[in-house]
Amino acid sequence: MTTRKSGILLHITSLPGQEGVGTLGKEAYAFVDFLEESGQKLWQILPLGPVGAGNSPYQCYSAFAGNPVLIDLELLLDEDLLSADDLETIPAFKKKSKVEFEKVSAWKSSLLKKAFQHFQEKKFDHFRDEYYHFLNEHGWWLNDYALFISVREYFGGLHWSEWDRGIKFRESEAINDLSQKLEPQIAFEKFVQFMFFRQWHKLKRYANEKGIQIVGDVPLYVSGDSSDVWTNTDIFLLDDELNPTEVGGVPPDYFSETGQLWGNPVFDWQRLKERDYDWWMARLHFNLNMFNLVRIDHFRGLESFWSVPADEETAINGKWVPAHGYEMLSLIKSQIGVLPFIAEDLGIITTEVDHLRERFNLPGMKVLQFAFATDATNRDLPHNYERNYVVYSGTHDNNTTLGWLNAVEGEEKELVAKYVSEEHAAKQIMEMALASVADTAILPMQDVLELDEKSRMNTPGTATGNWDWRFQWKQLKVGQKKFLKETTEKYNR
Repeated sequence: MTTRKSGILLHITSLPGQEGVGTLGKEAYAFVDFLEESGQKLWQILPLGPVGAGNSPYQCYSAFAGNPVLIDLELLLDEDLLSADDLETIPAFKKKSKVEFEKVSAWKSSLLKKAFQHFQEKKFDHFRDEYYHFLNEHGWWLNDYALFISVREYFGGLHWSEWDRGIKFRESEAINDLSQKLEPQIAFEKFVQFMFFRQWHKLKRYANEKGIQIVGDVPLYVSGDSSDVWTNTDIFLLDDELNPTEVGGVPPDYFSETGQLWGNPVFDWQRLKERDYDWWMARLHFNLNMFNLVRIDHFRGLESFWSVPADEETAINGKWVPAHGYEMLSLIKSQIGVLPFIAEDLGIITTEVDHLRERFNLPGMKVLQFAFATDATNRDLPHNYERNYVVYSGTHDNNTTLGWLNAVEGEEKELVAKYVSEEHAAKQIMEMALASVADTAILPMQDVLELDEKSRMNTPGTATGNWDWRFQWKQLKVGQKKFLKETTEKYNR
């Protein structure tokens, strides 16, 4: 029986629809139908958490919570939690091809508050059993998260390290006082999460019933301004005032001459070991419940990580520090058996990282946009692959394939020309991925639509102008759909 399969990379926010951002509503179900019709088996998304400044799904206020803007309001209308009047005046979002995050968030937040009011006043009995089950099942992270978001708002959006000392250090008296004072806001935050997970798991069930598996994404690090760090300060390298002493990033590479300074606090792996990796176990089990497969972003950081003093302005002056990924992965393997993870092993990869990935039989990643930078021995060229890989034409951090082809020059352009002709080059790159020996091939939706650099999702190292791309169904041409289906069948995906 073949294990070959293919799928599409598209974040939920990039879906079309009337709410100014992609949601978990009818357009998500329509996308699942499109995947099934075109012979795909996978839908890969980005992290689903509540985003902070810059709207990056890799900088969230929680490693567990869902992003409220993804909640579909029409589904709340169906549940009688909103009225038709509430949705009669949808703001005039200027661009259908971009998410206006602040405008969307403000509008949806006000309607979620209305829905919460209706939930409390009219519909609570209808949801009672399901709601209490949710609170009981998720209380271990939800209680802290709902308090964190409420306190953050109470302090005017300040980073938690700048809160009043008692609450910053989680002293019981301060926690109790603010928990009582902010009880209505905390209850609202729990309701929002209830609705998010309710909508998410219905969508996931629908996808699975259609033969589509969801590939989730777990960033190695969490945001410094998150419930996770505030409630687990001992598992991060922080000083006596709970400020990071070391932060994460990567050294200079393909994307940046000064490396990437992410600024996330790094883990205290010794303390994690003392806690039997409980936080990581909870996180991995949680994500395996959320998704069918999980991509571990920056997998190499489980072998050793680039640690940069917190006062540095670039990532240049960091050092590699060993992590305990082997022990941690051994523990999760002892609990669940086969590990349904994809190892994002891009960048500077050592023999030790390869050994860690191979020890747990995890597929690594190949990216065709990296394949032409050297010569015919390049590890990202398909003739050099082994089967246990996931090949991408590009990722969310790359240009679109058409945008990349438009920009490529010099020797790299000459090598590209040896493999693909100038006409329909983007389609030929996608076909290289689908034709390859790699067990799994994933194409960004931008490539399927043959879009140029204007539709890029993220440019690493830049803080603004990212993550906001959306598509419209009218962009999907009959020929593109036909190409995807026929090429998928042609290469036994």
